[in-house]
Amino acid sequence: MHCPFCHAPDTKVIDSRLVGEGEQVRRRRECAACGERFTTFEGAELVTPRVIKSDGSREPFDDNKLRKSMMHSLQKRPVGIEKIDRAIQVIQHQLRASGEREVKSRFIGEMVMTELAKLDKVAYVRFASVYRDFQDVEAFQAEIDKLNKNEPTP
Repeated sequence: MHCPFCHAPDTKVIDSRLVGEGEQVRRRRECAACGERFTTFEGAELVTPRVIKSDGSREPFDDNKLRKSMMHSLQKRPVGIEKIDRAIQVIQHQLRASGEREVKSRFIGEMVMTELAKLDKVAYVRFASVYRDFQDVEAFQAEIDKLNKNEPTP
């Protein structure tokens, strides 16, 4: 790291500490040339991948769009906002951790369905009906049967 005072290329770390709940490292540095001390912060830069739409177009990931679609499915359902926020965080984390620069919108849709199935079965079916473009009652019934088959018995 170059010294911000004299721009010398040699600085040494004299102290390191975790800050921000372990999300960053705070480092105290000293310039070998001029002796000045300064602080730097280091953190991981995780980028959310771009979304490849079904028509082939690409757009930046929009967490507001994700929240809106989930909230729409969960409308009038007994699910607390904390659980919804946690599910959104899980999806965002999985996208960032994937390491991909671009992901298909279907991939995100499947992640949303997985999280909705954990939160509320009715919201899951609501989302699936739009996402999978159900055309008749049989499609709803097939999805409900699949959901019931995967649900452990009490």
